[in-house]
Amino acid sequence: MFAAIHPVRSLLLAIFMLMAGSGFLSTLIGLRLERAGAGTMAIGAVATAYFGGLVVGALRAGAIVRQVGHIRAFAAFVSLLSASTLAYALVQYPLFWACLRLIDGICVAGVFICLESWLNDRAEAETRGSVLAAYMVALYSGQAVGQLLMGASGALPAVPFQIASILISLAIIPLCLTRSSAPAPVDAQAFTIRALYAASPLGTVGSVATGLMLGAFYGMAAVHVRRLGLDLGATASFMMIVILGGVALQWPLGRLSDRLDRRRVIVGCFAATLAVCTALAMLVSGGPWLLALGALFGGLSFALYPLCVAHCNDRLLATERVAASGRLVLLYSVGAAIGPLGAALLMSLAPTSGLFLFIALCAGATLAFGLWRQTAAPPVPVPDQQDFQIVPRTTPVASLLDPNTVDGLTE
Repeated sequence: MFAAIHPVRSLLLAIFMLMAGSGFLSTLIGLRLERAGAGTMAIGAVATAYFGGLVVGALRAGAIVRQVGHIRAFAAFVSLLSASTLAYALVQYPLFWACLRLIDGICVAGVFICLESWLNDRAEAETRGSVLAAYMVALYSGQAVGQLLMGASGALPAVPFQIASILISLAIIPLCLTRSSAPAPVDAQAFTIRALYAASPLGTVGSVATGLMLGAFYGMAAVHVRRLGLDLGATASFMMIVILGGVALQWPLGRLSDRLDRRRVIVGCFAATLAVCTALAMLVSGGPWLLALGALFGGLSFALYPLCVAHCNDRLLATERVAASGRLVLLYSVGAAIGPLGAALLMSLAPTSGLFLFIALCAGATLAFGLWRQTAAPPVPVPDQQDFQIVPRTTPVASLLDPNTVDGLTE
């Protein structure tokens, strides 16, 4: 394991620092807007701008990387992201912050394209699974640790943004000092959404639904728990516990799906998510139940996207998996861009339960679709299923890190 990740240690350090600096901004921005009296729909629109930027960046940032190279593109994206992070301290106005979040999303997508293509280039066939696992650990641990930085402001509201900018800026150092040569740019293959749905309806719909659910959560969860009476420190702890819960259950659920009809595991996860979110919507205060249910929600919901990717891979030709996995990332991102607005609408009607009611509706609708799919088509035989891999929900380039998709290119 350590021998496999040693050649990419500088990239993993850069990912950790980047996520520690930028991973808590969605939470912090939602809280600041709520405290300033911004409407729920305005907060949702600001959150949507970020995920919209991710979609734009995933589609367009690759061209910049091809034109100027990985190191220069990475430096440009990180510099702009650091500058936009500092700009939040200048003016607290929803429209201005929405513009900044759009820029943030584009920059983050560009950074991930650089990092993921670099990781893919450095990973050997036999070590790809270990590199992917290390990447996910760096990604989620950085995001979890970053939540604790929200309480660093004291009486100075600009301090969290300053700390975030410092960490983001420092993320460029490991790559600039690396001795590894930059990889050749990777062009994504074409694969239509219609073809993807025809191959795996549940995997396609499940990816969009997961985007709706997690986009709503990341964009509006901090506002939701503050309305339940949690202070800033408890809010940060709640967000961190959800992320850590998401890390804890992905692998066990994935291993279970390797041994059963994967559709049953996906349907079961959506059913359990529906039950957990219904319970969360009924809570009227914080406490141990909120934390326990939050951890369980993270464990179930974070596992859904990699389960949907694995289910799609089960039903695709080997040569189609890279292009299809990249398309699934974009479908997830589109869902994530819509999710905050849908959640904000329900939160306007039901301030303390609207968020998890929205997520429960998404889970319930997908559950019904999944039950229908189980009767409409036969399952993939368990011996023919691909091995489950925990995959990131970042950019289409991330699909190249999955050993199942790379193996498909050589068959």
